[in-house]
Amino acid sequence: MTKEYTYLSGWGGAWHSEALPNALPTGQNSPQQVPYGLYAEQLSGSAFTRARHQNLRSWLYRILPSVAHSEFTAYKHEGLTLPAQGLAQPKQMRWDPLPEPQAKCDFVDGLQTMLYNGNPLEQTGAAVHLFAANISMENRYFYNSDGELLILPYEGECEIFTEFGTLSLTPTEIAVIPRGVRFQVKLLSPLLKGYICENYGLPFNLPDLGPIGSNGLANPRDFLIPTAQFEEKRGDIVLINKSNNQLWQAKMTFSPLNVVAWHGNYAPYKYDLKRFNTINTVSFDHCDPSIFTVLTSPSALSGVANVDFVIFPERWMVAEHTFRPPYFHRNIMSEYMGLITGVYDAKAQGFLPGGGSLHNCMSAHGPDAQTYQQAIKDPLKPTKLTQTLAFMFETRSPWNPTPFALNTTALQKNYQDCWKDMTISFDRNWKG
Repeated sequence: MTKEYTYLSGWGGAWHSEALPNALPTGQNSPQQVPYGLYAEQLSGSAFTRARHQNLRSWLYRILPSVAHSEFTAYKHEGLTLPAQGLAQPKQMRWDPLPEPQAKCDFVDGLQTMLYNGNPLEQTGAAVHLFAANISMENRYFYNSDGELLILPYEGECEIFTEFGTLSLTPTEIAVIPRGVRFQVKLLSPLLKGYICENYGLPFNLPDLGPIGSNGLANPRDFLIPTAQFEEKRGDIVLINKSNNQLWQAKMTFSPLNVVAWHGNYAPYKYDLKRFNTINTVSFDHCDPSIFTVLTSPSALSGVANVDFVIFPERWMVAEHTFRPPYFHRNIMSEYMGLITGVYDAKAQGFLPGGGSLHNCMSAHGPDAQTYQQAIKDPLKPTKLTQTLAFMFETRSPWNPTPFALNTTALQKNYQDCWKDMTISFDRNWKG
C-alpha cells in the first residue's frame, strides 16, 4: 500500500513528491525541457489573482498532458439527474440505508443524489450523494468540474488512486478530492458503501479556533496527502466528467494517472476522524455544536458557512444538572445527518449506519420521546459515550430532496411519530 505523509508545513503549506529521482525541475515550474521528457501542467483550484495565502495550485509533471483524450459525449446516469427547480420543504425526513446493488456496479455508477442546494455554475451550495460499489473501476476514471468531493465510507475499504498518488480509506476516515482532480476507486472489500458531500463553494478548510486557542478539534498535522505514483497503462480507457450536474465521457488510450512528480498546495488528502480532539463542557449545559466542526467551506458572508462537516464522536459526558442528549432546537442552518457506526444518542431507534435525516432551516427537531424520558431520569455521573460516530453536513441554504429521495422505499413514512408520545407534564403548582 502506498505510503502517505503528513502536512509538514501546516494547513495551506506547499508540498512536493516525485516517483522518480530528480523528476521535479529545479528552480523553474515550466522549463524548456522537463526531466524524463515529461510535460509540465498547472492545476489551479482558485482564481490566479487571489491573495497569495489563498491561491491554490499545483504543478504536475506527467507522461501525457490532460488534454490527450477524445471529444466528450453525454453519459447517461439517472442517479445524478436533478430537477430544474428545488423542492425544499420544512418536513422532517429520515431514510433507511439504501439496498445493496444487485448488478455489477462501480463507484461512479453507484452514485445516488439525495439532496442539493445552490448551483455549481455560481460556485455556491453543495449536494449529498450516497454510493454503493461492488466492483473496482478498471479502465474508468472520474473527475468533477462542479466541486470537491468529501468521501465518507461506512462499510468496506478502498484505495483512491489519484493523479497525486493513492489514498487508502476505511470507515471512520474521510478523503477530500479537490475539484478537477482525476481519480479511480479500487475496492479492497466485496462491497463499498458511503456518503459524499459535494462542495460547490470555497474549498474545505479548518475552522478558526477563536477562544479555544491554538490546539483542538482537527489538528493540521493529522491530515495526510499521497506520495507521487503513476500508471503507464494503455488500452481502451474512459474518462468520465461531472459538469453542471451532468455526466460526460471521453475516450483515452493512456491512463490519466500518469503524473510522475508534483509540487504545490492543491492536492487530495485524508483524515482519520478518530484523531479529532473533541471539546466539550466540564461544568453544565451544552456548548454549541460548532465545537464539533472538522472542516468548513466559507461563504461570502463572514461567519456563515457554505457547508460545514461536523462529527459527533465518542466522548465523555460530565455536565452537571444538564439534559445531556442533544436538546430540542430550531436553527438557521439546514442539517443532513448520517451515521457511520453504532447508534446516535438522540434517537432510540430508526437511525442506522447508511441512513440519514434531514431537518431544514427552522424545522424543529431533537431527541425522540423514549430518549427524552430516559435522559431526564438518568443519574448524572461521568459517562463515556461509546460505539458511535455520527456526522452532519450543515449548510446556510435549505437542502432540496431529489425526486429519488422523496420516492424511495428507504424514506421512512412515520419518522414524525418518534415525537408523538411527548407528554405534557406541566404543573402550575410545582415547588422544585
